[in-house]
Amino acid sequence: MVRVRRYIPILPIIVCLLLAAGVLAQPAPLNGFDAYAEKAMQDWEVPGMAIAVVKDDKIVFARGYGVKKMGESARVDERTVFAIGSSSKAFTAAALAILVDEGKIKWDDQVSQYLPEFELFDPYASRELRIRDLLTHRSGLERGDLLWYGTSLSREEILRRVRHLRPTWSLRSQFGYQNLIYLAAGEVVHKVSGMSWDEFTKKRIFDPLGMSSSNTSIKSFRPGDNLSTPHGKLGDKVQPIAWRDIDNIGPAGSINSNVIDVAQWVRLHLGGGTFEGKKILSAAVVAEMQTPQTVIRLEGTYPIFYPKANFLSYGLGWFLSDFKGRKLVEHGGAIDGMRAEVAMVPSEKLGIIILTNMSGSVIAMPLVYRIIDAYIGEPQTDYSADLLKAYLPLLESAQAAERRADSERITGTKPSLGLDEYVGTYRNDLYGDVKIEKENGQLKINYGPYIGPLEHWHFDTFRARFVTAYSTSGLSNTPTTFNLNAQGKVDNLSLGLAGMSGYPFKKQTPPSSGEQRPAN
Repeated sequence: MVRVRRYIPILPIIVCLLLAAGVLAQPAPLNGFDAYAEKAMQDWEVPGMAIAVVKDDKIVFARGYGVKKMGESARVDERTVFAIGSSSKAFTAAALAILVDEGKIKWDDQVSQYLPEFELFDPYASRELRIRDLLTHRSGLERGDLLWYGTSLSREEILRRVRHLRPTWSLRSQFGYQNLIYLAAGEVVHKVSGMSWDEFTKKRIFDPLGMSSSNTSIKSFRPGDNLSTPHGKLGDKVQPIAWRDIDNIGPAGSINSNVIDVAQWVRLHLGGGTFEGKKILSAAVVAEMQTPQTVIRLEGTYPIFYPKANFLSYGLGWFLSDFKGRKLVEHGGAIDGMRAEVAMVPSEKLGIIILTNMSGSVIAMPLVYRIIDAYIGEPQTDYSADLLKAYLPLLESAQAAERRADSERITGTKPSLGLDEYVGTYRNDLYGDVKIEKENGQLKINYGPYIGPLEHWHFDTFRARFVTAYSTSGLSNTPTTFNLNAQGKVDNLSLGLAGMSGYPFKKQTPPSSGEQRPAN
């Protein structure tokens, strides 16, 4: 009988015991950091946060701040689980890297070799798209995030509909952040390995690293779990909001974890693919992931978030820049009510993980810079105050744009037609159906989970006031314009949502008796 020895990561267990016993004291470089972090939380209105620091292959700092949920006393600790959002992308890149190591794929294989049914709007791009392109945000496509965000569409249906998403740029011409293409990357993992992206990530990454509190779906949560609660700002008030199920875009951002688990992930990368003596990734694929693939121009808002950078690029699942003469490898993550940052300075064998439970907050990057300075011996700089000073005008500018839109309203107008004429189903090949109904003498819009009244604005434009469980969905006061044809009948409607410009919803003619309605 052959006895099989099961590999059990020892160091994470020891670290957890030390943390439980309160053995890990604040390291000398971080003296005074707690007070700074707590002040930053107040400034950015963040209810709860957890931070871990890895140095020389050890977790030297792991701490929770604030509360899991506003109005309750339970405190965040180093094991509290948060959504890490797009910090998940590096896991998808690593999953493909494992398959590269095993000789099952090559970075520059054509995607059509593994996903022959996957098509882009441009036939040339469909034919030439490579696995490397799936991970580097250079597909040329606009984002199209409302195809998955808040919808019940499956991963398969989302990828089928991508063929209707028009490109903004040509293939590989410039950086354009893209979640949908990362979903295709996860599907390559599925087709090649025979396991779903979720199963592969757990079996080949989470389990070997001892990431026992990590998962790829909120459906894995159980009563009593050590969970943070998402928060968002409704008006001027921060309040708890619901966790959002984003399984349908999983490979781009659905991982949930805590700072202790993510610290093991960081140790793997700082160790060149080896973790506690076990090789999980080759040094070659780790180096490739951290090699610039797509140039990002340091313009627009980027200089605000990378104040010390001379260069910015994207690798395979990581943003790459310079910070005071050192290479910075990092990736943020944001989904409703949560914001994350995972950062590494390989030359210093330094890793930093920051998880927060507040939408829209960018507190993590200034804290990352503060910690890096502490470990490289640089003078302390108040990056949080500097970023807050630069960030607030951006918010004020967005609010001013909304006020300008309000001022453009032409009063005294009325719809061209009676309200009954606007009622019906409107269809778009990419985004599906919008239903307009009439209820109690008022129009009502139903777009997936977004349901609410339509209030007349001017002429044939209304404003949707969607009611959802997510206060930060950004879909309130959405312009909804009905366009008439030459016969004075409603032909289509357009929704003023980000990314939907140029994608009108065509009004459907009710089927005649015996006629079969086309499937959505």
